[in-house]
Amino acid sequence: MEDTETSYNKLICQEETAADENSLYSNHKKQQVSVSTVRYDSLNHYKLLTVSLAALAAILLAVDIGLGVYYSKLTDGNLVRDISSEISKLQASYNAAIQSRDDAKGQLAKEISEQQVTKWELDHQSRRSKDYEKKAEKLQMEIAALKSHMPMIIEGCRHCLPGWTFMSSRCYYFTFSDTISRAGWQDARQFCRRQGGDLAVVDSREKHMAISNLINNYQDPTRSLFQSGFWIGLRDTEEEGIWKWLDGTRLTEGYWADGEPNNQNNEDCAAVYPKLNPFKVWNDAPCSYSLKWICEMTPLSVD
Repeated sequence: MEDTETSYNKLICQEETAADENSLYSNHKKQQVSVSTVRYDSLNHYKLLTVSLAALAAILLAVDIGLGVYYSKLTDGNLVRDISSEISKLQASYNAAIQSRDDAKGQLAKEISEQQVTKWELDHQSRRSKDYEKKAEKLQMEIAALKSHMPMIIEGCRHCLPGWTFMSSRCYYFTFSDTISRAGWQDARQFCRRQGGDLAVVDSREKHMAISNLINNYQDPTRSLFQSGFWIGLRDTEEEGIWKWLDGTRLTEGYWADGEPNNQNNEDCAAVYPKLNPFKVWNDAPCSYSLKWICEMTPLSVD
């Protein structure tokens, strides 16, 4: 029994040994094949690299030859002259374009300047046109006023001094003309007295309405209202708030504007102003203030 086991064990060991030997032989054979394969692949790679370098050298040689040929053409005298001629033509075209641009700029500046002058002239003509329109309106108003005033002037020629107007059975002088400067109340009165009259006494509704309508017809819209007044013969210099006419008659009915008389700046003389509402046309004012005035006198004759 022991001999049998011993023989069996030897047989197993022999088989294992043989198997190991076969395995080693197999591995050695594989290594040899692998080394051979690597060597073969490296050889192919080197061959491919050599061929690539040769091709690249050939390409570089061709490029070098091409550049040499191109350079020789560039150095050819005819080609250089042609290029120089083209450059000269381009420079001349460029200079011509610059000159044309400068000429266009100059022409544009000239036209802009002329346009500005034309605009200024148009503004000037527009202002002149507006001035003419205003003058035409003023003339029309004066014509209308003269037409309404004409009957009074005609009557004044019969009953009053030249330039005086006949209204409400009295002769009146209105300083409508611009040739007569404005004056204070006392100077205005002296003017009237030199003419044989005095400042107007407006002591009736009839007189007041006639005077108010007439000065409204001659109103200058370009003039300030406070410069459009006319002195009349009414004042409160003796006692503040007690208004009297030049003949000493105390005022019984006045046609004061709203809030007047207010004696705001020592205002002791009365003036009448052109307004639409004839019942609110009187103001008190400083007697030294410069205004137009209305004179009154008795007619020379009454038929």
